[in-house]
Amino acid sequence: MPALPLHFRSATELARLLRSGKTTATALLEDCLDQYKAHNKALNAVVVTDIPRAKKAARAADRRLKAGKPMGPFDGVPMTAKESFDMKGLPSTWGDPRFRDNIASTDAVAMQRLEAAGAVVYGKTNVPLMLADWQSYNAIYGTTNNPWDLARAPGGSSGGSAVALATGMSALEIGSDIGASIRNPAHYCGVYGHKPTWGVVPYQGHLLPGVVQPGDITVAGPLARSARDLATMMKIIAGPVGPEARGYALTLPPAPQKTLKEFRVAVMVTDEQSEVDLSVQDLLGKLTQFLGRRVKKLSTTARPAFTSKEAMDVYIALLRSATSRRQSDAEFAANSAKVAASDPRDDSYLTKMLRAYVLPHRDWLRYNERRHQMRLLWDQFFDDWDVMICPAAASAAFPHDHVGERHERKITVNGRPVPTTDQLFWAGYSGCFLLPSTVAPMGLTPEGLPAGVQIITRQYADYTAIRFAELLEREYAGFVPPPGY
Repeated sequence: MPALPLHFRSATELARLLRSGKTTATALLEDCLDQYKAHNKALNAVVVTDIPRAKKAARAADRRLKAGKPMGPFDGVPMTAKESFDMKGLPSTWGDPRFRDNIASTDAVAMQRLEAAGAVVYGKTNVPLMLADWQSYNAIYGTTNNPWDLARAPGGSSGGSAVALATGMSALEIGSDIGASIRNPAHYCGVYGHKPTWGVVPYQGHLLPGVVQPGDITVAGPLARSARDLATMMKIIAGPVGPEARGYALTLPPAPQKTLKEFRVAVMVTDEQSEVDLSVQDLLGKLTQFLGRRVKKLSTTARPAFTSKEAMDVYIALLRSATSRRQSDAEFAANSAKVAASDPRDDSYLTKMLRAYVLPHRDWLRYNERRHQMRLLWDQFFDDWDVMICPAAASAAFPHDHVGERHERKITVNGRPVPTTDQLFWAGYSGCFLLPSTVAPMGLTPEGLPAGVQIITRQYADYTAIRFAELLEREYAGFVPPPGY
């Protein structure tokens, strides 16, 4: 198999080539910029640039590398970042016209750490309005297209991030995830993404103006073209900052497994809360067959000791409570009136969302207590299993649909239209309970669209999920460039 062009190779390999003197940071940056110039007009992935800053950083990296004094493992490697991460002098709008003039005065902590490790950042990538969709479009920057099919969404909210990686415009990316916003785009675009354990990656500099405290569930984490890149990037960006750093240090345990034969694997292919399209189920089934002959133990029935419906209900209550502070006073009053007038037996997503938007704190405390009881049940489950593999979403990438609100839209699953919000189940099954999960490519559907497997593991065992992804990359499937790039 011929070697991939440089702009499609992993950041780890690019760093090795840089240290060996076989290429330069300036050349790698120009390679990414060539991809940007050739393809970004059609894709609209990179929406903000500071190329002079990047070229200056690349030249500085070349001087360090020539002197044999790299700043970090990715010194000289080009990257982009999700638009919502602050970069000094550049806008952080979250796709919302109200924040069009919000120019960052400092870099986000994660960006500081990446640049301190030598990463060369040249731009920022597109997001949906307020990071709240599995599509990436907004009134400021427009619509981002999926490189596998321009008529389809790239995922969200880190949609531009995944597209930049998949098309060689960038070698590394950083995103955020409260509702699969790292995992969903990785799945739709055929790249790798890791949703860390809640709280291990600092969120400072990825907050709306005037906000200093990160919300519930949401995390920041890496996207890349290789699982190994995810692990290295986590070592750079994870760890406390500010007052917290005075009191504790983070030590994520290394993965104890070296081979697939050491893994105990639970498999979940679909669920009544979110039926999965057969095209994705078939790919997960093929992966399960492959693993059945190679892992220590495998089960298609093992589950944590709670129902999937309860997992979904608790997640929606806590997720929509976490996003409720975006409401204006008038919106809160209107939503309160709608909830008061609703049928108590109404179990629809819209009504559950509205209830969560106006949830009394006393009720929130009850949901939160149950969440943590269920988190501990997950931990007991992982006494017997190392990872659970499951879908990242209900289908491969779906066609653009910007009509109405997200809860009103439908996607096609097994030939039937279903609410797009059903697939929040696959986001919350790990996310609600603060667990890490990695998405890794597992192949193409019959339509020629990528699909990823979600690898869930216990709290703080981030490197175990990433190790499993590394082994799949080595022995089963890895990143494949979309045709034409």
